[in-house]
Amino acid sequence: MHDPQASRATRPGGPAALSPARQAYLRARRRRKALVLCCQLGFLLAFFAAWELSARAGLLDSFIFSQPSRIAATLGSLAQNRLPMHLAVTLYETLTGFVLGAGLGLGVSVALWWSPFVARVAEPYLVVLNSLPKIALGPVIIIIAGAGTGAIIFMALAISLIVTVLEMLAGFRHTDPQLITMARTFGATRRQLLCKVVLPANMGTLFNSLKINIGLSLVGVIAGEFLVSKAGLGYLIVYGGQVFQLDLVMASVLILAVVAALMYQAVSLLQRAAARRFGGR
Repeated sequence: MHDPQASRATRPGGPAALSPARQAYLRARRRRKALVLCCQLGFLLAFFAAWELSARAGLLDSFIFSQPSRIAATLGSLAQNRLPMHLAVTLYETLTGFVLGAGLGLGVSVALWWSPFVARVAEPYLVVLNSLPKIALGPVIIIIAGAGTGAIIFMALAISLIVTVLEMLAGFRHTDPQLITMARTFGATRRQLLCKVVLPANMGTLFNSLKINIGLSLVGVIAGEFLVSKAGLGYLIVYGGQVFQLDLVMASVLILAVVAALMYQAVSLLQRAAARRFGGR
């Protein structure tokens, strides 16, 4: 991987060249990252190979557990039919729930930080709501939001919102008290404390909550699609189970795994971009 520090250090007219010890450290770090990636890919390939061989040898029931070759054939058939549409529906619902959950969660956590009294009153209810199985509220959500996309997004929001609020509120409360004391010494208002101290100090907490939120939003969408949907990956899973096409079920689950990994990586890339943009401030 390209190291910008090494480029700047060796650029003509730039800072002094890196010391041998620093260069050795950077080489070791690159080798370690490459080794980790190779191990991850190796374990994944070994898992699929063992799965395929076990199914072919009869150690696994391929009707129930399917096998990679049959899943690949199912994916090829889906790709030629309606897979892009189902994938687009799930992505739209997930991203909508994610954006709403992140925005509302941040807003509610700021409001609770602003008023410690309200936070104390509301916190037990937030904990109870977070522990409730949201799928049990499915019939109520359908009545409120209707039997369509609105109910699915509502389910995603219900699952991800409270976690975001609790995560961000805990981060706000654990902001370095010395920074807050220093800002108050200079006469900072509560709004200035929030914008200049609390929020910048919790950028890491924000992105950690976003990483959790994106996964929970996908979980909520799939749960909503199990209850009421006419399209989406959750619909494909339910349909495959109903008609005993378990190859379709396993193919949809693998697509979900890939989607979840890609969305998590997208949030990680956004975090790195924000760190480069605001890290020096």
